[in-house]
Amino acid sequence: MPAHGKHRRPRRRPVSRGLAFAGTGGVALALPLVVPAAAGAAPLPESAAPAAVAAPAAPATAVTKAPAAPTATRAYTVVKGDSLSLIAHRKGIQGGWKSLYQANRTTVGDNPSLIHPGLELTIRRDSAKAAPAPERAARKSAAKPASTGSAERASRSSARAATPAVQTRAQAQTRPAAVQAAAPAAAPQYADNLDGWIRESLDVMARYGIPGSYDGILRNVLRESSGNPRAVNLWDSNAAKGTPSKGLLQVIDPTFSAYHVPGTSLDPYDPVANITAACNYAADRYGSIDNVNGAY
Repeated sequence: MPAHGKHRRPRRRPVSRGLAFAGTGGVALALPLVVPAAAGAAPLPESAAPAAVAAPAAPATAVTKAPAAPTATRAYTVVKGDSLSLIAHRKGIQGGWKSLYQANRTTVGDNPSLIHPGLELTIRRDSAKAAPAPERAARKSAAKPASTGSAERASRSSARAATPAVQTRAQAQTRPAAVQAAAPAAAPQYADNLDGWIRESLDVMARYGIPGSYDGILRNVLRESSGNPRAVNLWDSNAAKGTPSKGLLQVIDPTFSAYHVPGTSLDPYDPVANITAACNYAADRYGSIDNVNGAY
């Protein structure tokens, strides 16, 4: 027998197929990839693992930053009574007097509390606030319209003040006739003659509850004085005693004074005063002037 050789039969190696991606202008293509497999095949290295090829990014646009505007400055001339803190507050400088002092240290010197009138200070525009607080408040007050609530309240107050007068006039125009009639009437007008004197006396007598009628007064007036308010009796017993009878109803002074009706004249010759006093006396003595038919 031939000697056994140590030759080995070649072993077929299976072929593993994979996929590889190639980038062609941004599009990923899947291509077959043949890789020989060894015994106990190890995993593919990471470099061989499939990977998606990203599309090339668009070139970034260069942004050009505009150069910052140069810081503007303004000058301030110190006046009597100024201080750095007062100027910083008035000008609304950020950082207060310290910021103002740092910007003007060369001009002011080592003592920030010592500044002289006429000294020129530099105020950087970017160090000041948009506007000092007092100026902003003033502009805000000027720009702000009047309060709606205040205007409405003022309008309602004006309406309430005006409404009663309007309603009063309207009510006066629409009141029923009966209510209007209840209003006090104007004082009656009396003629300045015997008829007017009697009628006025009757109204006064009615207020004081003194009885008497027009006819009873007229009858006695015509008998006593014939309607002459200045008539005087100088021959009877009363005249002999020094108290002559006077006026329309021939009343002596003591009787006139005792029975005078308030609201009438104190002159015994006054027609209305004479009639009402005589009727008051007749009511007390005879019950009414209507009961008098002769001298009384």
